Amino acid sequence: MKNHFPFPLDGQCRAVVERVSPEIDGGRYAIKAVVGETITIEADIIIDGHDKLAARLLFKHETDQNWTETVMLLAENDRWVGHFQVEKQGFYTYTVEAWADHIASWRHEVDAKARDGQRLKVELMQGEIFLNAMAKRAKGDDKKMIQEAAKAMKSAYGQAEERYDEAIHIALSQDMAEWLTKYPERQSPFRYQELKVYVDRQKAGFSTWYSMFPRSAAREIGKHGTFKDVEQLLPRIAEMGFDVLYLPPIHPIGKTHRKGKNNSVASQEGEPGVPYGIGSEEGGHDAIHPELGTLEDFKHLVEACKHYGMEMAMDLAIQCSPDHPWVKQHPDWFKILPDGTIKYAENPPKKYQDIYPVNFETADWQNLWQELKKLILTWAEWGVRIIRVDNPHTKSFGFWEWVIAEVKADYPDMIFLSEAFTKPKVMQQLAKLGYTQSYTYYVWRTHKGEIIQYMEELTKGEMKYYFRPNFWPNTHDINPYMLQGRHEPLFLIRYFMAATLVSNYGIFGPTYEYLYHEPYPNKEEYGFSEKYEIKWWNWEHRNKMTYIITQINRIRKENTAFHSTNNIEFCEINNDQLLAYLKTASDGNRILCIVNLDGYNRQSGMVKVPLGKIHKGDWESYRVHDLVTGATFTWKGDTNYVELDPYILPFHLFRIEDI
Repeated sequence: MKNHFPFPLDGQCRAVVERVSPEIDGGRYAIKAVVGETITIEADIIIDGHDKLAARLLFKHETDQNWTETVMLLAENDRWVGHFQVEKQGFYTYTVEAWADHIASWRHEVDAKARDGQRLKVELMQGEIFLNAMAKRAKGDDKKMIQEAAKAMKSAYGQAEERYDEAIHIALSQDMAEWLTKYPERQSPFRYQELKVYVDRQKAGFSTWYSMFPRSAAREIGKHGTFKDVEQLLPRIAEMGFDVLYLPPIHPIGKTHRKGKNNSVASQEGEPGVPYGIGSEEGGHDAIHPELGTLEDFKHLVEACKHYGMEMAMDLAIQCSPDHPWVKQHPDWFKILPDGTIKYAENPPKKYQDIYPVNFETADWQNLWQELKKLILTWAEWGVRIIRVDNPHTKSFGFWEWVIAEVKADYPDMIFLSEAFTKPKVMQQLAKLGYTQSYTYYVWRTHKGEIIQYMEELTKGEMKYYFRPNFWPNTHDINPYMLQGRHEPLFLIRYFMAATLVSNYGIFGPTYEYLYHEPYPNKEEYGFSEKYEIKWWNWEHRNKMTYIITQINRIRKENTAFHSTNNIEFCEINNDQLLAYLKTASDGNRILCIVNLDGYNRQSGMVKVPLGKIHKGDWESYRVHDLVTGATFTWKGDTNYVELDPYILPFHLFRIEDI
């Protein structure tokens, strides 16, 4: 008889494994984790008939030869759960294996029949067979105990049956339960496809960024700042609690079509130009702007950052000024217009005549990719391990997947931050391709409902497995409308939420700290922006914002609940102007943040704390300790009163403590 369809590879396999989570795009992309994190894997696992199931979570690091496995447990409705901890950087592989557990099924049968008073014989014969096979897989004392148990089974069904009660006891014992878990009989198991998790160092999951233009670091008005000037600021930046110092491009700036103040088309004599117009006769992306210092000065700054517990982040902007060496050496790496000129950057109606975008559709794309990889590896040799990438969404997806993997193969510590304010699915694709962290829409999420909705999207859906948000209340490109009035409570509110909603955040430094707010007319941009001119800042000045930033950063480091993003739960509170959220950690750290979103009026309400999350009963009292002000309150039950005056402080940062 001719079959219309081929037989399955293993027709004796009875288990089915489906809907494994996390699994990104059918396993096409890896999920993300940091060293020390526990990964939870879930799957629907079913079997025909009434036999018991066994399920194992298998995992191994890319350097391991053999799998490590852990038992998966039934949660509910055929949904099984398992966990494993990642201890090293790099790729881990994981999968799920399941099979009909004949030994567990036999044990259940013995239990049911023994309770019914039935006299068992064939069942004990089967037990002897199971135990003899199990003994071959066992080691050490377990092996001896299992062999003795098999003898008891044999003696129990013989003519004398002198060990019958002992055999029944063994079949139902805790030892037997442990043996069948440790030395299972895998008959025709089903194994799911192999999936990946990429494990970064812990900085990928928890970081605090400070951005500044090094040319504005000078203490003397009118003077171009240097790396040495920046180095003098490190104690101040470290004291405020930042652990990443991010500098916009530090390369030579082109002179052709150099922009002036406020993005004016023509620059005046002595104007410094835009750092993103990269390249001149002095070099390109692998050269240092001479007014900032030498390469040795930069390397010294990188090392000095480490002394203060910080790291240097560089800005990778894949674009060139008309004076960049690549323009002459590789004109085919750019778009040539019909009139023979090279196309400059545009974002209509904006024009950037001082910048040539690189053409990733060039026929010479392989050499272009190699050159860009070489550039990143050069920076790595300088000591850089964090790169913020400018506008990655305007470059090839294929390139990013390739180059990030290539760089991490040599420098697994490298962190890539995606600066892509674009369509959601494009931002998500970049994260899937390998970006460690990502800019977000936080700047434009201002009302309670949209903040909660956005955070739920980031932390409760599939994105939580691969998209690590990095919240910024401002950037050197974005001056939010709500901050353009220089209202201090609003600056405090937006800063506080950026620093406490997620575990990675940053600010565009002195501009935010000193409440600089001057807008470019009718735009979400800074007037007289540092992108186009050198600023002078009074680095000795301290204000309320300086104090709050310092306190919040200290509190973030001391409280492990802030070291994760996905551990957030929003709390009910009967006021649309008040936002409350709870963050908890496995070590018992419990943080409750309450924010007054109204920067102009006192607001009050009743906040409902999920008692199960803080391990309290309705009848129990507990202390809420404001870690910023030092105030403490005793609460009882799940609903308690709060009141916030924005002119005093528009938020509470409570640590929940036992009494």
